[in-house]
Amino acid sequence: MELLTDLAVGGLVDRREYLIMTSAALGVSISGWQDALASLTSPVSTGRRLITAPMVGHLETRLDRLRHLDDALGSAQLRELGKAEFAFIVGLVKDARFDEPTGRRLYAAAAEAARCCAWVHFDDGFHAQAERFFDAALRASATAGDPLSGAYALSFRAIQHYTAGDPRDAVALIEAAQVQTKNRATPRFRAMLAARAARSYSKAGDRRACAHALHRARDLLAAGPRDDDPPYLYWVDLGEIEMIAGSSALQLGDSREAIRRFDAAIDADYAGDDQYPRTHAIYLARAADAYLALRDLDQAVMVAQHAVRCLGGVESARSSATLDDLRDKLAEHRHVPIVRDFLDFTT
Repeated sequence: MELLTDLAVGGLVDRREYLIMTSAALGVSISGWQDALASLTSPVSTGRRLITAPMVGHLETRLDRLRHLDDALGSAQLRELGKAEFAFIVGLVKDARFDEPTGRRLYAAAAEAARCCAWVHFDDGFHAQAERFFDAALRASATAGDPLSGAYALSFRAIQHYTAGDPRDAVALIEAAQVQTKNRATPRFRAMLAARAARSYSKAGDRRACAHALHRARDLLAAGPRDDDPPYLYWVDLGEIEMIAGSSALQLGDSREAIRRFDAAIDADYAGDDQYPRTHAIYLARAADAYLALRDLDQAVMVAQHAVRCLGGVESARSSATLDDLRDKLAEHRHVPIVRDFLDFTT
């Protein structure tokens, strides 16, 4: 509770710090979460204001809207809103009273609010702050007795570590999530973890493990949706799995396979332009990178132009950095008119 309160009342200053948790410290964080889940205790309720199950339902609805706003607007515009939502929920946890089932849902909501804060901070380049919010998400999920919300946070923390840290740590995060949810997660949840495992393996250069994880993700997703799928898994579909497969193939140096997987995602009705413009821009930049590796400059520029259109109303340091990297690679071909025009347009 102390960490949650500290973050909620402003114990964290938003300044970009490139500080990723070490492997040893990350191991302590994971072990602490696992131990807390194993020694489950009832949430403490000492306040005067009664919180009921319908009230928690309203909080869960607000978090769902926050997730969708992040999809459409990007992290830069959502950091303050996310922190306000987190602080509001932590205030209720601290000052309210509730029965045990309601308390567990309230702590699970705090865990998801902390995960949302961690994600938008990471996406906008605030790595140290993201780590603290990820830790808060794990602690709240353990108090809630909800390994799923903690595992979901770990799956996003893995992205931070294979992007800005050690991909082997990302593998460890996903493996911990899989162990804790083995007998509780729906096939769709396990498909999400398998896909994140595949991406982590690709970053670590493990081609065989990546292929196996992608095969498992597709098989699990084919089991279909279930009524007890967590609502935050709305984005997990075949299109997303294939986009991850394309990203993984590109990471492993197989540009042709990357393009096949990106095309398969579009064939699976990936709703990137309409629902996930920030993420779609990143995937498009990677597809353009694959075309560039194959010396298909016309296609590379056409896909890059699509990526730029996706980012029109989105503010995300991660997406912008991905496009900047692509522009740097295209700059080597500035003598080609179509490339020069694109570079001049996006300066």
